[in-house]
Amino acid sequence: MYIYHSMKKRLFLILFIFLYSTILFATNNPNATQELHFPKAEYIGENTVRIPFKLVDHLIVIEAEVLNRKGNFIIDTGSQNLVLNTRHFKNTNSLPSYARHSGISSDIDEVRIKWLKKLLVRNFSITNIKSDIIDLSNIESNKKMSLYGIIGYNVLKDYEIFIDFHLKQITLSRIEKNGHKIDNLPYLEEISDTINFRLKKHTIILTSFVNKQKLNFGLDTGAEVNLLDKSASKKIIENFKTPKKLIMIGASNKEVEVLAGKLYKVKLTDKVYCGPMRTIITNLSRMNIAYGTELDGVLGYEFIAMRRIIINYKKKQLYFVKLPFNN
Repeated sequence: MYIYHSMKKRLFLILFIFLYSTILFATNNPNATQELHFPKAEYIGENTVRIPFKLVDHLIVIEAEVLNRKGNFIIDTGSQNLVLNTRHFKNTNSLPSYARHSGISSDIDEVRIKWLKKLLVRNFSITNIKSDIIDLSNIESNKKMSLYGIIGYNVLKDYEIFIDFHLKQITLSRIEKNGHKIDNLPYLEEISDTINFRLKKHTIILTSFVNKQKLNFGLDTGAEVNLLDKSASKKIIENFKTPKKLIMIGASNKEVEVLAGKLYKVKLTDKVYCGPMRTIITNLSRMNIAYGTELDGVLGYEFIAMRRIIINYKKKQLYFVKLPFNN
C-alpha cells in the first residue's frame, strides 16, 4: 500500500510495506468462530455480493464487521493477508508471529497473528483465514479516518472481484477451483478486453511496454500513485515528463527525496493502453522483497480509477468492462 497527502507546496508520501520474515502459525481457540460481515452489502445471488465503497483520498474503503467490531476497511490487492488494526483489536487473543520492516525505514516492529476459524459473508464461508494484527495508526492520522483493517489477497483470492469506479461498488462472486463463478449470473456490462497476468505469491504482475521497452508492473489497488523503479526509469526516461523533487516519508518518519512526474505511453496490449499517469520514481528494492518478486513498477489508483476492472485470481485474468459512454 502506498499513501500520499499534500501539505503546503510539498507532496508527502507514506510508503507502507510489509516485509515478512519467519512466520509462526497459531490457532487461538479451536472452538471459536469469528465472522466477517459487510453490513451495507446487497446480495444478488447465493454466492455473489455487491458492496458500495467510498474513496478516502485515493483509497478504496468499505464498511465491514469482524470480531463484533464494525468500521472502515481498505481493499488492497497489495496486501497478502487480512490485516487488523491493533488500536481497535487490542484485546484480541493472538500470538506473536514475525518481524516486520516498516516502510522505507530499517525499523522492525512486531506483528501479531490470529487465525479466524470461520470468515463469513452472509452465507459465504471461508475457513482458517490468517489475520495480521498490527498498528495502522499512521494511516488513521494521515487520512483523518478510523481504520479497522485491510482486506487483502487471502480473502479476495476466492472471488472474482469487479471494481467499478463508475458506480463506486465492488462485486464479489465466489469462484470454483477452475475460476468459474458458482452463481451463473452474467454481467450486464460488456467486457471489452481481457489480458492474462502472472501471479507471484499474492502479486498480480502485468507485462507492459513503454515504447518498445518491456516492463513488469504490479497491480495494487492500495497504491495511491504509480511507482517506477530507478533502474527501470533509466530505460524510458524520455517518457517521464515534468519531473519534480518531492519528499517521501516512511512509517518511521524518515524522509527520502524522490522524483514525481507523469509517465506517458504505457501499453499493456495493442488494444489496452494508458494515458499519462502520475508516477513516483524511487528505489523499489524493499517493495520487491514485500511482493516476493522483481517489479519495474506499480500500477495503482492512476491506472484503475479510469477503468472498470474484474480480477480473477484462479484464471489469472484481468477483464476490462466498457464505460457507459463507450456503449
